[in-house]
Amino acid sequence: MSFALRGLGYWLGLVGVWAAVGAGLSTNAAAAAPALTVPVALVSLANDPRYAPRRLERAYPGHPTGRILDAAQMAVNDTALELQESGITLVLREFSVADAAELPKTLAALKAAGVHHLVADLPAGLLEPLARQAPAALGGAVVINTSADDDALRNTQCAPALLHTTPSRAMLTDALAQYLAARNWRKLLLLQGPLPADQLQAAALQLSAKKFGLKVLQTKPFKLSGDPRERDLFNTRLLTNERDHDVVAVADSDGEFARTLPYATQWPRPVMGSNGLMAMAWHTQWERNGGPQVSRRFQKLSKRPMESQDWAVWMAVKTVAAALSSEPKANAAKQLAALLTGDVAVDGSKGPRLSYRAWDGQLRQPIMLGHGDGVVGMAPLDGVLHPTEVMDTLGTDQRESQCKIRP
Repeated sequence: MSFALRGLGYWLGLVGVWAAVGAGLSTNAAAAAPALTVPVALVSLANDPRYAPRRLERAYPGHPTGRILDAAQMAVNDTALELQESGITLVLREFSVADAAELPKTLAALKAAGVHHLVADLPAGLLEPLARQAPAALGGAVVINTSADDDALRNTQCAPALLHTTPSRAMLTDALAQYLAARNWRKLLLLQGPLPADQLQAAALQLSAKKFGLKVLQTKPFKLSGDPRERDLFNTRLLTNERDHDVVAVADSDGEFARTLPYATQWPRPVMGSNGLMAMAWHTQWERNGGPQVSRRFQKLSKRPMESQDWAVWMAVKTVAAALSSEPKANAAKQLAALLTGDVAVDGSKGPRLSYRAWDGQLRQPIMLGHGDGVVGMAPLDGVLHPTEVMDTLGTDQRESQCKIRP
């Protein structure tokens, strides 16, 4: 009997031990569970013509090939473990806006959802008022631009809460100009389209050429037209018939004319700008710094190659995660300040850890120079110098900035 009681006591003891272990596990699991859910808003343009099915089929170089949700979701997946240590989980919420008149309605919906972090895929005309109104409307906000490359958004139209992960036009043309200067291809023929964005792109290239000692010999307009009286404006051989240039630069925001230009010039000259040799935030054939793994994860998730805008969206959500991980209890204003002072940096799989410029909110980043099949260089190029940060040779440097809202 005593033996049986002792045996019963042994088993009851084991049950007690396992119960204690189970309680400990459940306590640890509860502690590890996310204590704070942070919504991240993906704000896009309703009926955006860039995502029309026919346009996506064209897949013009440098243009987006899909909506931003895929890249944002990849960033949420990539940062989940890091945020779990701080008891935080990110939840993506999608919003759309058609025009400026809808902004108050959109801001009300964002406020109701408790949003303070906005990842924007909007044209400049909507992005700028959204970034100005969001902090007051939402009780603090960080707005991250992932698609608008307008230099004005980093200068005269800058906003205190606005950051940019997508490169500016000036950054892209500076990268191209650095490469041409390094190769000693200094004489350019510039072909410019009729759209306002073409004119801005051409103006940025003109400034970059001057900055890095290149010379634009001539600027010629092109126009795609069915009018036989304008056929000379889309005749690639006629437009490129002078011999003196080293490179044909094309400013074509639409992409249709630039698509026809490589190997169709009168003389054997490389094409750059909107086709041929291009400057980009990301190239799916980038083979260093963990680039192949990034591109493969995106391909697996979205069933399409990772393009520059996808990289910019991925970086935007990673920026939110980095700010939250650094200061989980900080409000949006303090997180923004930490990003702008460089206290928080983000890994973009392009080499150095990347930080935001205090004067205009632009993410410093190397720019890839490549074509459809691969990367041929990375700007800033070797030999390019700067007093403090060589990546500030790309785009608007602090002494040149017209953004007056920050020191």
